[in-house]
Amino acid sequence: MEQNKTSIKEWAEEDRPREKLLLKGKSVLSEAELIGILIGSGTRTLTAVDLAKQILHSVDNNLNLLAKLSVNNLKKFKGIGEAKAINIISALELGRRRKESDQPKIIKITSSKSVYDIMTPYLQDVPHEEFWILLLNRANQLLKPVAISQGGVSGTVADPKIIFKVALESLASSIILVHNHPSGNLKPSQTDLNLTKKLKEAGRILEIPVLDHLIYTDSSYFSMADEGVF
Repeated sequence: MEQNKTSIKEWAEEDRPREKLLLKGKSVLSEAELIGILIGSGTRTLTAVDLAKQILHSVDNNLNLLAKLSVNNLKKFKGIGEAKAINIISALELGRRRKESDQPKIIKITSSKSVYDIMTPYLQDVPHEEFWILLLNRANQLLKPVAISQGGVSGTVADPKIIFKVALESLASSIILVHNHPSGNLKPSQTDLNLTKKLKEAGRILEIPVLDHLIYTDSSYFSMADEGVF
């Protein structure tokens, strides 16, 4: 006869995730314990923390990979229904938005790395391609980032008319192009290069220069300006 696992209620009080947080503070909890709190309850044979460990193990204990999982991905784990999956996804999304809200109000673009840092809250963990532009003033300060379009896993369309309409309406002095590669491939495609050339020429005519085109991945980036593609 199969023996049931010990439930969280039977653990010593100082070892239960919720009680442990109250007694010792949030920083002492492991990722599995924090996710266990979100899950709330486990199965007949697994505690919520054990279930959280299974989920983390499936993504090599990488929270960035966990954030990429959809509701349906999470529901594949026995004991995770729609409500529990939504709890996990919501918590990770709040963490991503916290990074976004921490940005200073006035940001000066000083390097391609500063562009990458600005775009991380918007493009991290995004499973499809998106095309964005950064609108800058004469002092190279960020006016705002603007999403232009989104597509599938392997491509998106960026319409030059829309891009420069947005730039003109915002009185931008220059722009920076950014799009992500969900595959993690940093190499620009021939389509990327052709589009960059077309937009750079349009910017020259309209006196709204294109300063760079950044290819974003969750782990790194490719700057066409840095790499001499311009």
